[in-house]
Amino acid sequence: MLPELGAAYGVGSGDAAVSVTAYSLPFAALMLVSGTWGARWGRRRTVVVAYVVYAVASLACLLAPTWELFLAARALQGAANSFTTPLVMAALAAATDPGRLGRALGWFGSLQSAGQTSAPLIGGLAAELDWRLAFAGVAVVALGLAVVGIPAAGTTEPGRPTLRSALRPEVLRIGIAVAVGWGWMAGLAFLVALRLEDSFGLDAGARGLVLTGIGVAGLVCAPLVGRGVDRIGPRRTILLGAALGTLVLAGVGLAPTVWMVAAIWALGGPAGQLVLVGTNAMVLGAGRANAGGATSVVQAVRFGGSSVAPVLFTPIYHVDPLAAFLAPAAALAVLVPLAVPRGGVAGRPADR
Repeated sequence: MLPELGAAYGVGSGDAAVSVTAYSLPFAALMLVSGTWGARWGRRRTVVVAYVVYAVASLACLLAPTWELFLAARALQGAANSFTTPLVMAALAAATDPGRLGRALGWFGSLQSAGQTSAPLIGGLAAELDWRLAFAGVAVVALGLAVVGIPAAGTTEPGRPTLRSALRPEVLRIGIAVAVGWGWMAGLAFLVALRLEDSFGLDAGARGLVLTGIGVAGLVCAPLVGRGVDRIGPRRTILLGAALGTLVLAGVGLAPTVWMVAAIWALGGPAGQLVLVGTNAMVLGAGRANAGGATSVVQAVRFGGSSVAPVLFTPIYHVDPLAAFLAPAAALAVLVPLAVPRGGVAGRPADR
């Protein structure tokens, strides 16, 4: 919707892109502490308030008379959304039998992929009529989610959760593993698009179709990945995902035809879900103390990984396109196995 936003507020496409940053900065920054704060205030109450604030912020985006007010409303959207995912995941873990946690997180990952894959399509279709319809739609959805809330059972933490209990070394190591294993691969989609244009001359529509494959594949395979986590344990699942991700990144850089790039990139969906569901199961399934806080730390580091990928690898691409894919592939192969804790979190085993 960036072109339509720029036209509506009389700003260039580069300035319109600031609206993405206005959302993502407070989202990522507050994610580091949102799980702990939300656990103190009560998960259910915090999630409901966050959805209501998100709806209000969306309506403010819709009605904003100036570009500055629109950006402020976008920042409020990002801040509100940072309080939803960690607490919803912690409530999910509390309401799930430990032996079936992987399956539950697999379905969670599948639905999350469905949202991430369909959102650009829905937003684009809305922008064809009026970009404000997209913000009206998410406002309605957010209010509906506020009414539904999350299960009341298991939404309180024993004692007073602290940030220190979330910022444990093993939690940070899990965050690094998912930042590299998922974040770098997801953050390199733009490099795939560049290669499709530079090497094969694909237009924007065709490039978008190829890039969609990773989301569709992730949507389909995530429930199966969840079952695998319950069977072989989260650490082995993460390592399997990192190995597959290594092959995906190297293959995309080496593939000589468009159809091979598309097929290999689609395998990034299963690879990403193996890492993502595995890390979520590791941080949520081993020790319940401040599960929301630990999850929010991992998610903050995860999104940090995807955000730094363009800064790290774009300069390499301009010098040597193949090296821009081989460098993160090598990082997946080396850094993820080193980062993933062998003993899980809070002293409980990572693998059964």
